[in-house]
Amino acid sequence: METTLRGVGVSHGVAIGEVRHMGTAVLEPPARQVRPEEAPREQGRARQAVEAVANDLIARGNLAGGEAQAVLEAQAMMAQDPELIADVERRIAVGSTAERAVYDAFATYRALLEGAGEYLAGRVADLDDVRNRIVARLLGVPMPGVPDSDDPYVLIARDLAPADTALLDPTLVLGFVTEEGGPTSHSAILARALGVPAVVALPGATEIAEGAVIAVDGSTGEVFVDPSAAKRAELAKAAAERKAALAGSSGPGATSDGHKVPLLANVGGPGDVAAAVAAGAEGVGLFRTEFLFLDDSKQAPSEESQVAVYRQVLEAFPEGRVVVRVLDAGADKPLEFLTPADEPNPALGVRGLRTLLAHPEVLQTQLRALARAAEGLPVYLEVMAPMVADRIDAKAFADACREAGLRAKFGAMVEIPSAALRARSILQEVEFLSLGTNDLAQYTFAADRQVGAVSRLQDPWQPALLDLVAASADAARAEGKSCGVCGEAAADPLLACVLTGLGVTSLSMGAASIPYVRSALAKHTLAQCERAAAAARATDSADEARSAARAVLSGE
Repeated sequence: METTLRGVGVSHGVAIGEVRHMGTAVLEPPARQVRPEEAPREQGRARQAVEAVANDLIARGNLAGGEAQAVLEAQAMMAQDPELIADVERRIAVGSTAERAVYDAFATYRALLEGAGEYLAGRVADLDDVRNRIVARLLGVPMPGVPDSDDPYVLIARDLAPADTALLDPTLVLGFVTEEGGPTSHSAILARALGVPAVVALPGATEIAEGAVIAVDGSTGEVFVDPSAAKRAELAKAAAERKAALAGSSGPGATSDGHKVPLLANVGGPGDVAAAVAAGAEGVGLFRTEFLFLDDSKQAPSEESQVAVYRQVLEAFPEGRVVVRVLDAGADKPLEFLTPADEPNPALGVRGLRTLLAHPEVLQTQLRALARAAEGLPVYLEVMAPMVADRIDAKAFADACREAGLRAKFGAMVEIPSAALRARSILQEVEFLSLGTNDLAQYTFAADRQVGAVSRLQDPWQPALLDLVAASADAARAEGKSCGVCGEAAADPLLACVLTGLGVTSLSMGAASIPYVRSALAKHTLAQCERAAAAARATDSADEARSAARAVLSGE
């Protein structure tokens, strides 16, 4: 009998196939004591296992490339954390086995993360994955992971670690469904990069039987268990129509009546450029430069190395627009040489621009590197600051850009409600705004973007969030300046139409989403988008907003 479940769709497309479950987690090691003379050997085993796991994560990242590489390198750094290793060795010295010491040390660190604010609590899943890999190696058992299958399947898991998601084979894994996670989790972002249909935050997902046939709609978030022949045919038809529309869509982003909406790509470095160019990106709307800094948490990259990386990205978009976000460090992206280790709540502390203003030499080096990288290139370089709170922040950033001799437009990211509410004031100091809807939702609703239990509040269709987008766009229009969106909200084709109706002037997303958004915009006039935006804002919930916009755009 057909059953319909609903989670959060995070990667477009439809997948129909048999269920395969992710391997179960590593069992808790027994609390066995070792003799004092055995401690050095156990400590050596622990160090070797840690290094082996870190090297494996780095190797997986090298294979995956792009954003996945940066995520996995960050996990490798987590495995090699000196304080964690020291704690493991202390536990071994007082009688624990290597595997038990790792398990207990990670449990302590896990508790600290859970209590250190929403951002760091979101890293618990990554920490658990690192622990499991080290313990599995010490126990000599295979690391539970993606099932071994010669036939294509739909993967179901409680959650997916980046190390598993990054190397999924799209020819075998038709799609995936998770019980945890949210629309902006690492797995969701990597699923979009892979082009694999995915649904997250689906209650009871792991209870679906192994071998059951399910249909996954990564656009609507619906999962159909034992779908009828009619439902399969309906989904297949919709997928075919979507594919045909994508094939017929090309060129710059625009509504059907010619209103231009530049479609840009979010990139983490040169490894993401080829996919962006292939998708027809008109430039880069978010160049996340922090991935370059995460390669070594102990010191900032040299000016020369930064110039080389930035120039590779700038050269790929001659005559195009490239928007660079300066280093966004702190909270879930701590850097040993830069961010304080003892903040009670890092997400609400010294992060983003606040960190850079506290370390002006790091900011100046990056700005000089960007200025040098753009020399002689016909690219339209724009540089923006993360986590701008008010006009004082915006002025400090603009002054720093001028001091570095940067010939570019200076902008501010709107990720804090105060910036949206006072956007016109901020625009007295900078030339454009860019809405980071992931963080803006997180701070508006006090809802961690990594926690599935609060995923409804991370839904970018929330009317309150749309109100803040509208306030920012209205302010930019009044000042004759631009206001783009570079959060994951831009990757939703229906929402992209609504954002256009709200007055957003450009949309930036993962490369895989660009054709879907281009196709959706081309079907509707600007007036239709404006009516859909007004209808969405007139509702009281994300689901109602989505339905209201869909009704307007479908002519219901």
